[in-house]
Amino acid sequence: MTSAPANGWTRDGIAKRLAQDIPNGSYVNLGIGIPELVASHVPEGRTFIYHTENGLLGMGPSPAAGESDPELINAGKRRVTMMPGAAFFDQATSFAMIRGGHLDLSVLGALQVAANGDLANWSTGADDAIPAVGGAMDLVAGVKRVFVMTTHVTKEGEPKLVQHCTYPLTGRGVVTRIYSDLAVIDVTERGFALVELAPGIAFDFVQERTGAPIITNHARK
Repeated sequence: MTSAPANGWTRDGIAKRLAQDIPNGSYVNLGIGIPELVASHVPEGRTFIYHTENGLLGMGPSPAAGESDPELINAGKRRVTMMPGAAFFDQATSFAMIRGGHLDLSVLGALQVAANGDLANWSTGADDAIPAVGGAMDLVAGVKRVFVMTTHVTKEGEPKLVQHCTYPLTGRGVVTRIYSDLAVIDVTERGFALVELAPGIAFDFVQERTGAPIITNHARK
């Protein structure tokens, strides 16, 4: 296996790169954890309407120091801001939006993503794992597209992009595209397909850290 890279995307870098692919005017749910960073990276000239399942449509980025409202939080209990025209509602209404297919996109974290688009992001299946799937199953079933934002490997160096998931699934065949610190990768009928390499990253370096083949002659959608 080749040595560690000199570059690649930081977590904010992944978020910024992902935001470039969100169509203008999209209604977007941001999952708990690393996907929350996307709210701070709206490209100039575009407008996204961010949704959080605890009951806010029109969520803004994290507040500046000293300007936060302790009662204005996202689903991950992090303090956020709200955009002009934002709306508050109960959680039943929030999930009606999700389950009714009214959101264009959800950005979620992952424990594993399979080459066929299966997603596991809520449990490792260990005996002591806390059962806490939350709204992820509703999101992958109800939104029009699912982007995954994640590090390419675990802290132990194990691939998160695999041939088949070994952890309990959140949804089958639901992932459209993956944004990692090493690359942007589509999920296609033929498996993983390279869209873009992160700065300073070679393809072989990515393939060695992926648990399934990556197609390189893929026409980006």
